[in-house]
Amino acid sequence: MNDKLFIRLQHLIPQHGLSRAAGWLASTESSLLKNTFIKWFVKRYKVDMSLAAEENPLAYSCFNDFFTRALKPDARPIDINADSIVCPADGAISQLGKIIDGRIFQAKGQSYTALELLGGDEALAAEFADGNFATVYLSPRDYHRVHMPYGGKLRAMVSIPGELFSVNTVTAENVPRLFSRNERAVAIFDTDIGPMAVVLVGAMIVAGIETVWDGQIAPFASREIATSLYPYQNITLNKGDEMGRFKLGSTAVVLFAKDKMQWDTQYSAGSPTKMGERMGNKI
Repeated sequence: MNDKLFIRLQHLIPQHGLSRAAGWLASTESSLLKNTFIKWFVKRYKVDMSLAAEENPLAYSCFNDFFTRALKPDARPIDINADSIVCPADGAISQLGKIIDGRIFQAKGQSYTALELLGGDEALAAEFADGNFATVYLSPRDYHRVHMPYGGKLRAMVSIPGELFSVNTVTAENVPRLFSRNERAVAIFDTDIGPMAVVLVGAMIVAGIETVWDGQIAPFASREIATSLYPYQNITLNKGDEMGRFKLGSTAVVLFAKDKMQWDTQYSAGSPTKMGERMGNKI
C-alpha cells in the first residue's frame, strides 16, 4: 500500500468504531481467540518474551494483559544519578529538541503548538514556552508501560478527545498536527525543576489508555475536554515509577520548562530508547 492511500484510508474509515472493536477483541478471555491473536502477534512482531515477568505468552488471560505485560525486576534498571532524566518508555525517538515560538516539531514539514497539545489552556502552555520536548514512539513489539522521566507530584490531568490516526513515521510526516489531533491524556507534574508534562497519545486500534491513579481513562465517554485537579491527593511518583500504559501501541510526549534541563547529545530522531536509561539531565 502506498503512503497516500494509507493516509486517505485513515481519513475514511470509522477510526473510533474500529478501535473499539479492537478493544473488545483484545479484552476477550476466549482461549481460542486470545491464543490465536497472541501467537500471531508474537511471530509477526518478533516479541522477545524473555524479558517478561511471565515468559509464556499464552499464560495471560487476554491479549491486553499480554500486551501490557510487566517486565522482570532487573530488565530495565533506572539511572541512579540524581540529576538525570530518563527515557519514559521502550521505543524510539520520533523527535526531540526545543519548543520554538510555541511550536513542537513533528516531522519534516510538520509541527503543532504546545497550546493545541495541552488542550487549549494558554496559562498551561505558557509554562512550557521555549522549553524542551521529546516524542517517544512505542512500536507494537515494545514494552507498553510508560514511566516517570523525572520525579514529581501530580497537579492535574487533562482528558482530550480527538481523532485516532496511526502514529507511525508515514502518518507523522503526512498528517498535519497529528499529536495534537489524536485522543490523548495530559498529565502535569510539579517537580523541583518546574512543571513536567507527560502526554499519552492514543492512536488507531489503541483500545485504551490507563494511568496508575485512575485506571483506564480512554476511550473517553465525553467528547469534551475535561481537567481533573489533584492538589490535595498527594500523588507523588519517583523517577522510573510506572505512570501509565497503552493497550496497543502509541506515543508519549514529554515537555519541560525553559532552561531547566537538556537532552543528551546521543539522542536524535530514530534513536532507540529503553525505559530507565539516561536521556538528559537537569541544569
